Amino acid sequence: MNLKIGCISGDGIGPEIVKEAVKVLEQVAKKYGHTMEYTQILMGGASIDVHGVPLTEDAVKTAKEQEAVLMGSIGGDPNTSPWYQLEPSKRPEAGLLKIRKELNLFANLRPAVLYPQLAGACPLKEEISKKGFDMLIMRELTGGLYFGERKTTEENGVVTAVDTLVYTEEEIRRIAIKGFEIAAKRKGKVTSVDKANVLDSSRLWRKVVNEVAVNYPQVTLEHMLVDNCAMQLVKDPAQFDVILTENMFGDILSDEASMVTGSIGMLASASLNDSKFGLYEPSHGSAPDIAGKNIANPIATILSAAMMLKYSFDLDQEAAAIEEAVSKVLDQGYRTGDIMSEGCTLVSCSEMGDRIAEEI
Repeated sequence: MNLKIGCISGDGIGPEIVKEAVKVLEQVAKKYGHTMEYTQILMGGASIDVHGVPLTEDAVKTAKEQEAVLMGSIGGDPNTSPWYQLEPSKRPEAGLLKIRKELNLFANLRPAVLYPQLAGACPLKEEISKKGFDMLIMRELTGGLYFGERKTTEENGVVTAVDTLVYTEEEIRRIAIKGFEIAAKRKGKVTSVDKANVLDSSRLWRKVVNEVAVNYPQVTLEHMLVDNCAMQLVKDPAQFDVILTENMFGDILSDEASMVTGSIGMLASASLNDSKFGLYEPSHGSAPDIAGKNIANPIATILSAAMMLKYSFDLDQEAAAIEEAVSKVLDQGYRTGDIMSEGCTLVSCSEMGDRIAEEI
């Protein structure tokens, strides 16, 4: 099988971690008899440096010609990078918002898994962490507050800023269907998170999710207000399977969930459209302070590559091989600096990639 993959190395540690993910993918291809065709795509600060904008129309066109896109990280230090002297529409993150919209990537999947080998890194009490957890946060990615109309006006010396939160029932229905479909293949539970006690958009969200749930009798549905969900994630994360929520709530909750795993460097993500196409990236940022030092943790990007094999190419066995290899390397005590603990062996970014590739 020939896999057409776009590669956005991006900024900061992006090139380093993408290189290790490709190393692992090549080992998978060798073992299972596939070929991988990679096309490089510029986005973010790297694109600004060359083209003056974070994402060109040609880059979008190239991305659309691929079967999936693997991405490193986008952005730099807002306090020191000249990219952040530009107007907001020309900053690195604007490219990320644009590509999500252009490719119709409405479903963001962020697994948050506490590996038993890393339970000691979990900031929660041992009585909570020892139960472990394996959840998936499904965030609607192209609607809501981040994409609604916004404006800042001044009248009589008073500045007023307005951001508009808009959802249509069609936008809610398609993300809900994705959520229930994935929950049906996991533990069979969806927790839909909203603020229906206050927001009209959340009341519509809850209504549509209830309608979709009727078609998935094998999946248990519960509704939870977002403030309660934020508390439950630190009180009893093991209760969750699939958390289904809108754009802004998902942004915040997925970052919270990532930190209770002990390190954001372990967490993959996928952004999918209506077809098999997806953009796969680690949940963490570009970490410009450690860029080029070969000390970044590539596991989140490697696990994102595993998600790519599963969701875009239906190569479940190959995806499982990567996940098992990661677990074996952790069992052997190899750690990058962010997950290092006493009695383990500190390895570099490239060494971690080597170890995982060797286990496949």
